[in-house]
Amino acid sequence: MSDFSFVGVPTPMIDGPAKVTGNLKYTGDLKLPGMLHARFVLSAYAHAGLSGVDASAALALPGVQRVLTADDLPALTPSSRARLMLARERVIFVGQPIAVVLADTPAAAADGAELVEVEYEPLNAVTSIDEALAEGAPLVWPTGIPSGAEDEAAHGADTGGESEAEDEEISNIAGKTHMETGDIQAAFSEADVVVERTFETPMVHQSSIETQGWVAQPNPITGGVTMWGSIQSPFGVRLDVADTLGVPESDVTVYGMPVGGGFGAKFGLYEPLTALIAATVGRPVSLILTRGEELLTTNPAPALRIFGKLGFRRDGTLIAMQSDVTADTGIYPSGLGGFAAMQFASFYRCQNLLLESTGVVTNKQSVGAYRAPTSPSAFMAVETLFDEAADKLGMDPVELRLKNAAREGDTAPDGGEFPPIGMIQTLEAAREHELWKNREESRKGGRGVGIAIGGWMGGLEPGAAVCKLNRDGVLQVQIGTADLSGTPTSFNLLAAEAYGVPPDKVRFVYSDTDSAPYGGGVGGSKTLYTLGNAVLRAAHDARQQTLAIAAEEFEVSTEDLEIVDGRVQVRGFPDRSIKLGEIAGKSMTFGGKYEPVQGQGRQAVTDRAPSFCAQIAEVEVDEETGDVNLVNLAVVQDVGRAINPMAVEGQMQGGAVQGVGWALYEEMRYDEDGQLLSGSWMDYAMPDAVQAAPIDTKIVEVPSVSGPYGARGVGEPPVIPTVAAIANAVAHATGVRLSQTPMTAPRVLEALQQR
Repeated sequence: MSDFSFVGVPTPMIDGPAKVTGNLKYTGDLKLPGMLHARFVLSAYAHAGLSGVDASAALALPGVQRVLTADDLPALTPSSRARLMLARERVIFVGQPIAVVLADTPAAAADGAELVEVEYEPLNAVTSIDEALAEGAPLVWPTGIPSGAEDEAAHGADTGGESEAEDEEISNIAGKTHMETGDIQAAFSEADVVVERTFETPMVHQSSIETQGWVAQPNPITGGVTMWGSIQSPFGVRLDVADTLGVPESDVTVYGMPVGGGFGAKFGLYEPLTALIAATVGRPVSLILTRGEELLTTNPAPALRIFGKLGFRRDGTLIAMQSDVTADTGIYPSGLGGFAAMQFASFYRCQNLLLESTGVVTNKQSVGAYRAPTSPSAFMAVETLFDEAADKLGMDPVELRLKNAAREGDTAPDGGEFPPIGMIQTLEAAREHELWKNREESRKGGRGVGIAIGGWMGGLEPGAAVCKLNRDGVLQVQIGTADLSGTPTSFNLLAAEAYGVPPDKVRFVYSDTDSAPYGGGVGGSKTLYTLGNAVLRAAHDARQQTLAIAAEEFEVSTEDLEIVDGRVQVRGFPDRSIKLGEIAGKSMTFGGKYEPVQGQGRQAVTDRAPSFCAQIAEVEVDEETGDVNLVNLAVVQDVGRAINPMAVEGQMQGGAVQGVGWALYEEMRYDEDGQLLSGSWMDYAMPDAVQAAPIDTKIVEVPSVSGPYGARGVGEPPVIPTVAAIANAVAHATGVRLSQTPMTAPRVLEALQQR
């Protein structure tokens, strides 16, 4: 790290003070002249015909200006959730928007929505995988399942294997994937130890502190709109909105506001509908979801049923891996089930694979990505089975993983070869952690210690950055992505390092889609990995332009110059110097002879940089009640290069806490009629600071080939292994292996009683 001046220095978030003091403005804080506030009227049924909507009482309420139904909007083909708009003729999930009330205030809109009366004709619904697959089951889409909007690629979660749409008889099966290598049947028959189990994980919600929200202002001249929103992909939203309105993409301007948590949920949902509503009424419209609406109407992680099977030789060599995933994807198809099947077998050496998936639609809200999509479920399966196999083989669980872990040059999930990766180093670092080394002492004390590892290939997307020098000597950096996890602070460190000024002399600017260079969606652990190179190139370009001006002023070569303390000086002659602000001024004045300093940086990284996280959990299990108490959690992660160790550790801790929620608390529970029973934070349990337990972090650095200064993606991996680590810890303490999440006290107690 001695080669760097700023990279690697723990640095607080630039906007941290504004966030903790409440001074940072979010989408819900926006107020435009003439703006109307929108509130949905939501379906009370999972499946029903619509006989009529009576809005007369709502329209009589003071402050209510309009009530729109599907009849007031263009009839669009509902090819994806973002184009479903308001319900026409029937509703297909509880919480589907039927009408929208527009009022002068949020309170009036909410009161008006309560007064809208909807006449239903209840229809049979399917609300579980088994119901949807049963013979003669009611069809979610009687005329054929739409294509859906598979945005998995934006998160680095491309579906693996060959996808086969169900094009014979119409059913609730949205599609299947199949990937097979080697001879799986022969491998299992030759195996000395075979472990298999079926795992189930429910729909789980991203539950950001800030709910989703949007503001749209129509442009009466172009027919387009200007939008503000809590959005992870401003340029993606611009494309969707333009397509919905039927206008050129250039007629839509999107401002990505500060995002109060996204975790994959804010890549696009009601933006097209909000824009269409604003265009219809000709006034700005604000739609901010309530917490109940957030849980009821958005896009949680899918429920998965995973059959997993592993075969080993007596010496611990893995020779067969099989996964069969069935995914409840709600009303629209999704490729996430196929990705889960692939993740099951992505990071261990094995020649014989059979990976399959089936996507099933049900009368529930559609699903989407949630931090490391489906990976907590997939790795719960494979890592639990690895522990079970280690027990049967009489091997140390870490040694079994090390024996079979992927290495550089092995075949990667995308068919290529793994570049330099840190799976081995991460496992070795975890093996040396005191929590793991003392696991038998913990068991003697009535506790259990479990370990697991998770891997993430990482997303890819091109992007660009601009760096310009201002007359006050400040370097201004501009990109077109959203701020989701404090990346501006890391980008500042990169720009400062490349240009040669302290981070406090760098200003980061987020702009709208009209003025900013293209930036991809923020997700898939790809933002710093890919755009970081663009920032480095732009800063370096700006530095060269700066030195070129100074070189002409001093009549020396640029190689003879350096930037020190906000000045360009001739090496060895500090008295021959010029302030950076003066250089900018010479290029920003009437009659000036120098071009303005404006560096350009572009990138299209095509090489993935897989990253790994191992976790060690220590638990206490109350065998009388089944309650699982997480005592300690260690997070060991290869980050390539920690650009900002403070932010890296925050991501490691935050992801692990979400993993604790997956493991012990979170579940979207539905009754047989499709009603969400955990539709508020009173009923949808999440871990708090106490339940999360002390978290110890250890950073491992195995530099990537293509990342800025060797950095890898950080955000996804720490949520992946937590569930399996806790499940393995429960097994270590009790001898009982759990295969369903969340591992609540009643489920654990039932398993204990069946020992």
